[in-house]
This record gives sequence, structure tokens and C-alpha cells, in this order.
Amino acid sequence: MGADFGYRGKRLGLPEEGPGAVASFGRRLGAVFIDWSICMVIAYGLLARGDQQAAGNWALGVFLLMSALTVGTIGCTPGKRLLGLRVVSEEGGRLGFGRVLVRTVLLLLVIPALVWDRDGRGLHDRLGRAVQVRM
Repeated sequence: MGADFGYRGKRLGLPEEGPGAVASFGRRLGAVFIDWSICMVIAYGLLARGDQQAAGNWALGVFLLMSALTVGTIGCTPGKRLLGLRVVSEEGGRLGFGRVLVRTVLLLLVIPALVWDRDGRGLHDRLGRAVQVRM
């Protein structure tokens, strides 16, 4: 009924399956859940001193710092690493720190992550010129 655009990642020159293929939504969501859980534990235990309301605010800062440092250096957060994902530039190399920071700030705003293109990339990845792939 609709136009056939091929598999996710075809326009980017990525394989259809296996290492280097575009990561599935389920894995990406699982990785964000793991990362957010880690940030909440750090914020609640170390920064908020037991205050649940403050922990949520501190967790945003911890997430920003953790994501910017880990994606900017090794290409993946702890959650992505556990689920076999990494973030690369559209050209296939490592993301620069500025692009990582743009991507992370947009991810914290949530809405850009909910707007996808036909390759399954969120708006935060498109504006950061990044793609999440399987390891």
C-alpha cells in the first residue's frame, strides 16, 4: 500500500542486520531505562541525601554528565554497553564532544527523542548527526 523505503539504515549505508545495523527501539529504550536507573541511584544516594523530589532533579544533571562523558569518549553509556549498542556519527566515526552535548541535551527534553525518521532515529540523533548501532 505504501512506498517501499527499504530497511532501517539503508539510506545511511548501514547493514540490514548484525553488527553496525541500526539498533531496535526496544534495545534503545532498555538502555535508557538502565542509564536512568543508575542516575537515580547515584542522585538519591549521593546527592539528594534521601530527598526523593530533589533526586529527580539531580538525576537529570547526572544523566547529562554521564552521557556526555561516556558517549563522547567510548561511544556508549553503561546501559548501551550492557545491551550491545553504541553511538556513532553518520559517517561511521566517533562523535565530537559538541555533537554529543547537543544530542544529550535534546534527549533530556524527551520530545525530540519521540520524533523519528524512517531510519528509526530520533530527532536528537538527527540533529546531532548520530546513529545508534548494534555492536
